[in-house]
Amino acid sequence: MVELKINGLVHQLDLEPEAPLLWVIRDEIGLKGTKFGCGIASCGACTVHVDGVAIRSCVTPLSAVAGKEITTIEGLTDGGPTAIQKAWVANQVPQCGYCQSGMIMAVSALLKVNPKPSQDELDATVSNICRCGTYERIRAAVAELVASAEG
Repeated sequence: MVELKINGLVHQLDLEPEAPLLWVIRDEIGLKGTKFGCGIASCGACTVHVDGVAIRSCVTPLSAVAGKEITTIEGLTDGGPTAIQKAWVANQVPQCGYCQSGMIMAVSALLKVNPKPSQDELDATVSNICRCGTYERIRAAVAELVASAEG
């Protein structure tokens, strides 16, 4: 048995310790916001937070996260959109939207530790891939969030 705490809820699961966290989140828990993209931790569509740190869940075994606080895109808010989600909409970031939950998770983890990142820090820290190429819109949304944090 593995005990996972996901979005504040404790789940007891009878699964192999090497099972990838991504598939547990999606198939066992039923939270579909975390996406499968590449399966090799390159694209970031599967990004979740573990103890507040952005990680790629497609290559993270359950044994590495047992007893830790896991947050998915569904757990970022108590009902309404977050400031990041509002900035995403205002800047028309998503096109297809497939990568956006992972992108938002990566950006939210960065902004928690560095509420005023430079564009270079953003580029170095958030390495998620967007097939639609909305990187300039993402940068604009984060710049808007940084400006609102300063004001």
